[in-house]
Amino acid sequence: MSDIAYLKSCLGVHPDFPKKGITFLDIFPLLRSPLAFETLITHLIHHILTTFPSSRPDVIVGLDARGFLIGPIIAMRLGAAFVPVRKGGKLPGQVEVVKYEKEYGTDEFEMQAGAVEPGQKCIVIDDLIATGGSAAAAGELIKKSGGVTLEYLFIVSLPFLKGHEKLDAPIYALIEAED
Repeated sequence: MSDIAYLKSCLGVHPDFPKKGITFLDIFPLLRSPLAFETLITHLIHHILTTFPSSRPDVIVGLDARGFLIGPIIAMRLGAAFVPVRKGGKLPGQVEVVKYEKEYGTDEFEMQAGAVEPGQKCIVIDDLIATGGSAAAAGELIKKSGGVTLEYLFIVSLPFLKGHEKLDAPIYALIEAED
């Protein structure tokens, strides 16, 4: 069994959650299994090192909140910084703010000013890409700071929602879910 097939088999599947007609893919079982979690991290590190062999990222940007579970470990293994992007009003000090459209209204993401320095190469990480609004907002924050987004990394992608079309760099997702 391939790494990706193994990881997919570990995901929790919850039909009709959060509402009827939606099947929720749950990443938390991956975190409960040391073998699955190590497989996930090793797979993502291998992907990054083979995709960017001569220009490793300087910063791993993790999205609130599940990007915080994976991002710091990947950053540490790569010798890169970890920078959190949080929902509005959650970070102390001076922050950069970007508003983005959600399914039902708008939201804000923020990043501490100076956390990404001009010219730094960044990879954005989160558990899931659906409509792409939050990932695009993170990309805008990186751009506002003068950084460059190399890639967006996700565990699960919902390609039928076309969220990848909103992003300014390629995406990599281990698992593409069907509609």
